[in-house]
Amino acid sequence: MNVSPHLWAPNKSADYQFDDSAMRLERAVSEFRYGRPIVLSGPEGSVAALALDAASPSDFERFARAAGDQHALYLSRHRAARLGLSNADDIAIPARDMDFASASALAYARDSAAQIEWKPATSLMRTAGEVAGLALLLPAMMCVEVPRHARTFAACVEVDHLDLPKSRRMARNFEVVVRTPVPLRDLGDCEFVVFRGGVAQKDQVAIVVGQPDTSGPVPVRIHSSCLTGDLCGSLKCDCGDQLRNGLSSLKEQGGGVLLYLDQEGRGTGIGAKMRAYGYQHEGLDTIDADAELGFGPDERRYDAAVAMLGGLGIGAVNLLTNNPTKVAALLAAGIAVNGRTSVTGRITPDNLEYLRTKTLRAGHALDIDLLTRAATELSDG
Repeated sequence: MNVSPHLWAPNKSADYQFDDSAMRLERAVSEFRYGRPIVLSGPEGSVAALALDAASPSDFERFARAAGDQHALYLSRHRAARLGLSNADDIAIPARDMDFASASALAYARDSAAQIEWKPATSLMRTAGEVAGLALLLPAMMCVEVPRHARTFAACVEVDHLDLPKSRRMARNFEVVVRTPVPLRDLGDCEFVVFRGGVAQKDQVAIVVGQPDTSGPVPVRIHSSCLTGDLCGSLKCDCGDQLRNGLSSLKEQGGGVLLYLDQEGRGTGIGAKMRAYGYQHEGLDTIDADAELGFGPDERRYDAAVAMLGGLGIGAVNLLTNNPTKVAALLAAGIAVNGRTSVTGRITPDNLEYLRTKTLRAGHALDIDLLTRAATELSDG
């Protein structure tokens, strides 16, 4: 039987046993994505939660019956703010009279009614929201307190409130699966190094361009996956340009590494990204579109990047990025950032506002004067 090494925990004897925290959390992630409830337990009791994003109307109705109509709709503080509750943290809305459509509207539809009864979400509800994030689902779910010894949700996977913090050590637990040479157009000989690890055992890829000298600072680009931009040439972003220009820059600098991280939609997943695109078509910028879905400005984490750099023997970098958060994440992990170089792409009528939002609201190091001139030229043209 092949079992992930991340699920094994050594004890003081010669034997090994399963790491229950890691296993429960990964099973909970899977259950959420299949549209089944999980139970979260802590000193204050237990809560059953159903991720609305993965549930069908019949799943919703079944949960409501099991909850005896005592359930509530959990929403993040970002969604609460979009509902007009600007001073609220995460909230719980009594759902006795809700059907699936009305709950979904409150969870992620625009212009939903703000005159709602609500109370602060409990810590276990917030934990359920974090598990939904690991499952790449919207942070909106049906929750109900489960009385001690109740059998209604006895068949569900149960997660202890300490499982999530205990399992965070998995975030940087990656191992090399394979490394193989791949010649790339205009770049020559490169090496693809596949790492596997983290929660839910994701595969992450490092592309080694040339033969970088790891005895000093290595040119590094941390690139989050973008199916629409990298693969399909979307005009709504500059991701594809950044990918190709970043690789070219690594070659020009004599070699380096591009870390290609599976973090579609700034860490929200492809499904949420497409929902957000719909709101962008209605006039919202990228940050407000994500907030409509309950997300913060950027849900990405860089634990995998730190682990991959360590696995490649890289302790100091010259980082190719416009994003100060990436610099801060590496510095916090003890990786020296000796320099930073901007990576730019084409400015088009379709991505201009996207770039302005990254600059003005997300703090990316882009030339705002250049963007302003480009806006003028595009409007004049």
